[in-house]
Amino acid sequence: MKLRNFLKSLNNKYVLSLLGNGVMSIIGMVISIILRRVFSLEDMGIWLLFFSVILLVDTFRTGFLTTAFIKFFAGAEAQKAREIVGSTWYLAILITGILLLLNIPAYFISFHVENLGVALFLKWFGIAYVLSLPFFVTSCILQAKQRFDQLLFIRLFNQGSFVIFILLFIFFKRINITTVIYSYLLSNAVSSMISMLRGWSMINDIRMKTKESISTIYHFGKFSVGTNISATLLGTADSLIINFVMGPAALAIYDAGIKFIQFIEIPLRSFAATAMPALSTAFNNNKRMEVIDITKKYIGMVTIAIVPITIGTLIFADYAILILGGEKYVHTIAPNILRIVMIIALFYPADRFLALTLDVIHKPKINFYKVMLMVVVTVVTDFAGIYLTNSLYGVITATIFPTLTAIFIGYYALQKNYEKFGFWDIFSSGYQEMKYFLSSQYKKYFN
Repeated sequence: MKLRNFLKSLNNKYVLSLLGNGVMSIIGMVISIILRRVFSLEDMGIWLLFFSVILLVDTFRTGFLTTAFIKFFAGAEAQKAREIVGSTWYLAILITGILLLLNIPAYFISFHVENLGVALFLKWFGIAYVLSLPFFVTSCILQAKQRFDQLLFIRLFNQGSFVIFILLFIFFKRINITTVIYSYLLSNAVSSMISMLRGWSMINDIRMKTKESISTIYHFGKFSVGTNISATLLGTADSLIINFVMGPAALAIYDAGIKFIQFIEIPLRSFAATAMPALSTAFNNNKRMEVIDITKKYIGMVTIAIVPITIGTLIFADYAILILGGEKYVHTIAPNILRIVMIIALFYPADRFLALTLDVIHKPKINFYKVMLMVVVTVVTDFAGIYLTNSLYGVITATIFPTLTAIFIGYYALQKNYEKFGFWDIFSSGYQEMKYFLSSQYKKYFN
């Protein structure tokens, strides 16, 4: 009976969201392990640059629509919800169409670009965004509905098929950067097909679009897209600077060092996915203190939850890098980069959930300017770090400065524009919440 109750308890949105992000991170790690063993440092750096720029440019679509869709879909009545879906589909097709048109001149420009990673991006980005369109919209819908079981399935199918295609090219001895790109495109194509065949994409609701809903999403999205582009640029700025200043091999080493940050991103992404609808509902019902309490709870709990992960990684960093990349990575500075970034990652939950709350209370403009400032701080401190140390240590150490900048601005903005609360109360609240959760689970299954 207790085992049945335990298994039943796993079937809830929090566990499924966490499981989904955990599985995706593990598969992503498997992909990285495979590619690092078949690619040289140079080729790995080229692939990383291509993929980073693909994600950066895709932020024009994801940043414009994802947060806006979830915000206005959550808690909406059935008719309004369908209008939001249809309007989102309309805008998604419009944005994707513009990117596809831009790919036509970009394709011919690519033959005159010396950097191989950039040249490959210019050839393939339009097709990549078209093939991933239904998969992207479906992911937004399933997250807003909090159907994390279906979201887990489609994401697992997407990443799993990517691995299978890569392994097939390895088996037939055709593995190279181009065939890995083919694998990426195919995995998105089949995932989009499955999304539509199962009816999860709700593409038929495009006929339900309205000018009012399109305008609502557009006016919110025009600020959130800037925030998301800046946030993605913030995440890729280090990679771009390293690639063009120190070369693709240095980028491969740097990426190996920060790769395990995914295990911090797992609880961050999972809890952010579950926090967004809860925060939106509380805000829409004008429950100001409930919004703040939810924010404090999530920051405190997630920070406490990732402490053991950080400690374990500090101790076993060399073994982690050995598993990830093999001998050619473990004898570089990648293990020390991993240790540094995991310490800095303890500040990430405060940054993430303060920003999420600002979006929910209709202050995306503050997030936009904040992230723009973070990008400037990142670029300045990266170049300063490289100048002072002439190594990757300067880049990774510099990442603390934009994170602290974000926390200060986010906390100050909520104090001034919404509701005052003590910063250190966040962690006491999180500790009490975590203590209660663990105690209740222990009593439930062991008493």
